[in-house]
Parts: sequence; structure tokens; C-alpha cells
Amino acid sequence: MHESITALLVELGAIILALGILGRIAGRLGFSPIPLYLLAGLAFGHGGLLPLDASEEFVATGAEIGVILLLLLLGLEYTASDLVGTLKTQYLSGIVDFLLNALPGAIIALLLGWGPVAAVALAGVTWISSSGVIAKVVGDLGRLGNRETPVILGILVLEDLSMAVYLPILTALTAGVGLAGGSMTLLISLGTVSVVLFVALRYGRVISRAVSSDNPEMLLLVVLGLTLLVAGVAQQLQVSAAVGAFLVGIALSGEVAHGARNLLSPLRDLFAAVFFVFFGLSTDPREIPPVLAIAFGLAILTGLTKIATGWYAARRAGISTGGRWRAGGTLVARGEFSIVIAGLAVGVEPRLGPLATAYVLILVILGPIAARYTEPLGRKLTRKPKPAATPEHAEAPAIERMDDAVDDTAHTAG
Repeated sequence: MHESITALLVELGAIILALGILGRIAGRLGFSPIPLYLLAGLAFGHGGLLPLDASEEFVATGAEIGVILLLLLLGLEYTASDLVGTLKTQYLSGIVDFLLNALPGAIIALLLGWGPVAAVALAGVTWISSSGVIAKVVGDLGRLGNRETPVILGILVLEDLSMAVYLPILTALTAGVGLAGGSMTLLISLGTVSVVLFVALRYGRVISRAVSSDNPEMLLLVVLGLTLLVAGVAQQLQVSAAVGAFLVGIALSGEVAHGARNLLSPLRDLFAAVFFVFFGLSTDPREIPPVLAIAFGLAILTGLTKIATGWYAARRAGISTGGRWRAGGTLVARGEFSIVIAGLAVGVEPRLGPLATAYVLILVILGPIAARYTEPLGRKLTRKPKPAATPEHAEAPAIERMDDAVDDTAHTAG
């Protein structure tokens, strides 16, 4: 007993220390730490350089909490009115996003002979952009005030809200629930989301006041306890624990949401890092090379479809050409949700884990690059041949650039 506890403490200490060092390295290099966390998991997992045994069960529990906290903090970012407003104005862009980015994943899974459940899972992996990575990239590039940024955030909001319906369906499918059971799960999911949005719109302030506390310790305990309780009930109803946590976040607003974000963000970062490590632990690195070519091809294809999605959404919003390219390039990164989805379905199709790991590693690295360079590259590719040099033609390119600059900074000036 004593030896097992000692081994557990040593392994956990080594994991957390390694995560801290990797996070600092990623910060110095200016990119997301997610790929480094996944690589650490691959190194510590079965078939890796230094397999861990004593802490595997503890890490698995920490990974579950990590997913719950990720979704809770995501829900705290939005209010019910934000979600309803986004649904009304950007639902067409959301449909295009789904068609362009989910279908390639589903088709590839079916061509590989993985079956319909794996097709639904891989569709989700290729569909959902990484809110965390994209938010960091937009901030780092100084684009928070750009006119295309609300369009990007609108797409992310629609994707996140879609997860409240998608995750319960996938959970039911991976559990082997039949058509009748799956339909019931979908109805429960839609009903739950609708009720939560209604209650949050009508009684959000009442709920927030009931949870509110001037004592940070009490606020932390109440919000965290409520979230875990609702997540457990949601899991029991096969609605998904992550969705339950997301809905709790939506229901809270105002100062409570702000205070909970500040208190829970460090916990979220810790357990989310543990989650990415756990996913790497459950993936044998020897299984990645056989699917690497497929992952790379799928990453390039769905990177292009995300650029097309952002272009379409920004065009609908009347954004200039430069803003359309920037919106598309910014949406390329995939991350936390793709890993969450793959983690749910890896028991149905074991090869999905290595493919999703390689896919996310590629796009987490390419995402910030695409965000930075898609616009200048797009301008070069779409540049029209220069007309004969005349004084009025010579001024045209400068005028076009000035129009783009005015359009892109108008939001900030407003």
C-alpha cells in the first residue's frame, strides 16, 4: 500500500512538473501547449519511452474533470441572449460550416471501413474548431477590434452550442443504443438545452443571485459542486457530462460568472492539461505512423474548407476581402473538442485515437500559421493582372488597400 502511494505521488509529481515545463516552453515559442501535452502523453503511455502504471486511474479521473471544467468555463463565456442572438443571425453560416467540415471526416471514415458510428465521431473531430487556440491567436495578433472578429466568434458559439446536441447523440451511439433509444436521447438533449436557455433568459439573474457569494471559497465550492452534480446527472441520462457542465455555465451570468471564471481558470488549465496527457497515454505512438498520411491529407483538406467557411461567413456580414481571408485562416485550428470527441468513440474504433491525435497535432501547429499568413497569400493568389499603366490605374491598388484598412479598423474606432 505504502509503495503504491509513493509511486502514485512520484508519477503525478513528474507529470505535473513536466506539464509546467512544457507550458513555459510553449509560451516562450508563442504557440498552444496542446501539441506538447499530447506528445508528453504519448511518451508516458503504453508503447512510449516511460510508461506510467500507478497513476493511470487517477489521471483518467482527472481527465474527466478536465473535460467538465473546459465546458463549464466555455459556458461561462456566453449568456443565453448571446446564444439566441447568434442563432438568429448566423445560422446559415453554421450550416455551411457543418457541411464543409463534418462531411469530409464522415466520408473518410466510411472509405476506411470504420462504420457509421466512427463516421459520426470523425465528422465531429474535423468539424469543430478550437475556441481556446483561436482566442489566443486573435489576441496575440491584435485583431480583437477587427470587424471580422465577431464573425469568427459567432461561428465558434454555434459550434459550441451544437455540441450540446451532438455529444449526447455520439454518447448514445457509442453505448450501442438502438434507434428508439437514440431518438429518446436526442429529444432529452434538445429539451434540456431548450429549457436551460429559457430558464437562463427568464431567471438567469435569480439563479446567479442564489449561487453568488462574497466569499471566494464558498463561490468556488458551490459552483464546482453544482457543476459536478449536474454533470453526473446528465451522464446518467446519457446527455453527456460535458454538456451538463456547459449548460451550468450558460445559466450563470454577471458577477457570478466573472468570479467563477477567475477562480476556476487555474483548475481548468491544470485538469485540461491532464486530459490531453491522458488522451496521449491511451494512444500507442506506434499506431500513429500508419495513419499519418491520412491525417495530413485530412488536415489540409479541412483546413481549406475552414478557410472557405470563414470567407463565406465574413462575406455574408459585409466584411472586406482582407477580413474574409483573415476570418477563414483563423478558424483552421482544431484542438480540445476534437480530442474530447475522439476520446468518446475510441472504444468503438481504436484507430480513431491515433488518427485524431495526429490530426490535432498537425492543425494546432498549422492553425496559428494559417491565421497569420492566409490573408497575404490569398491576396497574391487572387490578385488581378495589372492594367496598362495610367495615372488613374496606378492609384487604384492604393485606394483598394485604403478601403480594406478603413473597413478593418472601423470596428475598433466604433
